[in-house]
Amino acid sequence: MLAMFTRQLLLPDRSFFLFGPRATGKTTWLRQVLPGDALWFDLLRIDTVLGLSRRPESFRQQVEAGPRGRWIVVDEVQRLPALLGEVHALIAEHPRAYRFALSGSSARKLRRLDVDLLAGRAINRQFFPLTASEFGGHADPDLVLRFGLLPQVHDEPEAALDILDAYVANYVREEIQQEALVRSLDSFARFLEVAALLNGQIVNVAGIARDAGVARPTVQGYFATLIDTLVGFWLPAWRRRAKVKEVGRPKFYFFDPGVARALGGRLREPLDAGERGFLLETWVLHELRAAIAYQSLGGHLSYWRTPSGSEVDFVWTRGSRAVGVEVKASTTWRREDGAALKKLAEAGVLTAGHGVYTGARELKDGPVRVWPLHRFFAQLTAGHILD
Repeated sequence: MLAMFTRQLLLPDRSFFLFGPRATGKTTWLRQVLPGDALWFDLLRIDTVLGLSRRPESFRQQVEAGPRGRWIVVDEVQRLPALLGEVHALIAEHPRAYRFALSGSSARKLRRLDVDLLAGRAINRQFFPLTASEFGGHADPDLVLRFGLLPQVHDEPEAALDILDAYVANYVREEIQQEALVRSLDSFARFLEVAALLNGQIVNVAGIARDAGVARPTVQGYFATLIDTLVGFWLPAWRRRAKVKEVGRPKFYFFDPGVARALGGRLREPLDAGERGFLLETWVLHELRAAIAYQSLGGHLSYWRTPSGSEVDFVWTRGSRAVGVEVKASTTWRREDGAALKKLAEAGVLTAGHGVYTGARELKDGPVRVWPLHRFFAQLTAGHILD
């Protein structure tokens, strides 16, 4: 039984899609926030899927048999996407009678089959692993970097290794392999390990294809599958339209530090200096993405880098606003750590610049505010960073 973490996402007042990686707590959250009389269709249950496949009309019959105004939950909707046509019809015929919560961990199958996505009759919401504010206290950074942020990992920390092993073996390597229509499990497993070891770095598809022993188009398809199943995230390069030449290739991040370490075969190894920085970036990126989604901020995340090595880890842009964030896995903040951030802020390219480090004191480095890790997360949740 998962602990009842208080999640940041607020329940919409109308029908919605809820997409997020598996095991992030979507179903638990829905059971927390929805009334007890909600009608559930759990498509992870084989008997439910088989029953609806054999008698699709039974979905409408069960919905219409209940009282008006109730919530209808379709959990893991991508497993039976044909239901969306019936959902659309019910909403169109009875616009105020039913509200649907449609959760899923993959939009790939929905897009591939070109199914009815309700033409705006349902809004979109995203779900993520635990954020710092949802812990109800300060999480140990080393534990987060080693084992990640999945709710079950923090509910049962003594079983973290087994939980992550099972997640990687039973979901990432098998279910996602099926999503990708992978012919060779060995090649897909090699790709996952190489991609995990390069988590947080600029992607060279040709190099990964060579290291994994598969063709370049195959690697591109594998990456597309990780994005579609919400296990991975492309961070594009930011083009600020300046005279200086900038790097244009994207970075790739897994959605969770613990999952990245498990896929890379390092789960049982102590943290080393070489991976700590990338894992901390993965955590900060997760917090940024969650804040943007939960606070409905919009905009885009990217990174900025020049061929000479000047870099800002994250840049959030919306309209004329551009906020830069530089992350350092160090207990001290040196002036050179924020050099690129300061340069862009002083030139007026950024409207605000923030440094994040694992030290204990808030600092001011020219135009850059430097925050201890958990203080930065608190400010982000309160809406004071991306403002």
